[in-house]
Amino acid sequence: MKVELSLVEGMKFAGRTESGHQITLDASREHGGEDAGARPTELLLLALAGCTAMDVISILRKKKQAVSSFAVEVDGTRAEEHPKRFTRIELTFVVRGRGLDPAAVARAVSLSYDRYCSVRATLQGNPEIVTSQRVEEIG
Repeated sequence: MKVELSLVEGMKFAGRTESGHQITLDASREHGGEDAGARPTELLLLALAGCTAMDVISILRKKKQAVSSFAVEVDGTRAEEHPKRFTRIELTFVVRGRGLDPAAVARAVSLSYDRYCSVRATLQGNPEIVTSQRVEEIG
């Protein structure tokens, strides 16, 4: 899987996913940006929420649960010192519907957490991250 991120101007970047979707990232005004896009750390939390949400809603549908609305609320706590990594991430699944089985919801969340959510597994697993650089002369 590949994504690309290109500088637009200031601290504003345009991201493009392998599937062809675009997203804008930017910093706050206090950090040199124009506040024209999401912060990378916000996107990390959204990625986690999206990954687990897709798992949970898929499992609940297979279990024939009559879900009328579904949301994941995420609260991330960050360290005070740089690199200000997340020290705690709390996810609250808000599932609404008629005749929902709380055990089915709990099982769906557990399956996502323990087996299916690749973003959660990546955050837990300390993946190897390697860097390289390429400098291209123009002229």
